[in-house]
Amino acid sequence: MQDFLAQSLFGNTLREYLLACVVFIATLLFLKLFKSVIIKKARELAQKTKTEIDDAIVSFFEKIGWPVYILVALYAALLALRVPPLLYTILKYLFMFVITYYILRGLGQVINFATQIVIQKRQEEAAVEIDTSLIRLMGGFVKAVLWIIALLVLLQNMGIQVTSLVAGLGIGGIAIAFALQNILADIFASFSIYLDKPFETGDFIVIGQDKGTVKHIGIKSTRLKTLQGEELVISNRELTSERIHNYKKMEKRRVTFKFGVTYNTPVEKLKRIPDIVKKIVDKQEHGEVDRVHFKEFGDFALIFEVVYYLDTKDYLTYMDTQQAINLEIKKQFEKLGVSMAYPTQTIYLHKA
Repeated sequence: MQDFLAQSLFGNTLREYLLACVVFIATLLFLKLFKSVIIKKARELAQKTKTEIDDAIVSFFEKIGWPVYILVALYAALLALRVPPLLYTILKYLFMFVITYYILRGLGQVINFATQIVIQKRQEEAAVEIDTSLIRLMGGFVKAVLWIIALLVLLQNMGIQVTSLVAGLGIGGIAIAFALQNILADIFASFSIYLDKPFETGDFIVIGQDKGTVKHIGIKSTRLKTLQGEELVISNRELTSERIHNYKKMEKRRVTFKFGVTYNTPVEKLKRIPDIVKKIVDKQEHGEVDRVHFKEFGDFALIFEVVYYLDTKDYLTYMDTQQAINLEIKKQFEKLGVSMAYPTQTIYLHKA
């Protein structure tokens, strides 16, 4: 028996082939036990927990197919044999590619899981449906970087010099960046908007002469719904280079307005106007008067200035309150006998 096992075949003894078979079968049985018992038990435990992280980990191992297990067992068995260098190199690189692929796929699941958590958190904070394309783009970007790094590492382990390859990609990348600099500027501006959060979906903002509610924050542009009802599309690069007034961040609104009365209004009635206006503003549900003053002598009228605060940032509530104040001022002035001013001219003629 010893003589039989000592016989050589293709550079290995039968004893070594037998040992390789034992290693192959033992490794395969262990992996089968791992998949059928341990993974199944882990699934049952994961279903009892509230977190979803363990479910993602178990799902990753469940998706590993039997071809991978056979390849792992075969590679372990070949370690006990003397095989031709070419065959060993092919199997070694195949094993590296497969293991790297599954590691990257597992990391991809982790990134997808983290991305979904961020999306749910942002939607809960916003309390409205938000655009998630930028968040998903960032997740895809991270996964792409991981694949590139893994590919370069594999090529380096295969004996390929990646330095010249990376240098060539760098030169090509610079050329592409120059050609797409406006698009890339908008994309990086979208990352800036996401990280810095100067505004979010649902915010009412003012940029220069434009104003509206943010409806969509995209990769290249942001869309607003203006007060007139149309959709306004602004590039993200332009948004990050302009001053933005975000009214959602405002805890209360400060309102200033003026009105004028005619020059022939008696002084006694002028003295009563501030108290009348203060009472009108204070009667409003959301209004709180700050001051009312006879400010100046205008070209056609005696000008009063009113400053008050609203305890809400809602624009429609502001307009409703201002309308109610205007109507009540007009009503009280009619009772008082005070005329609102309008542009007039008085011409004096002198006869010689």
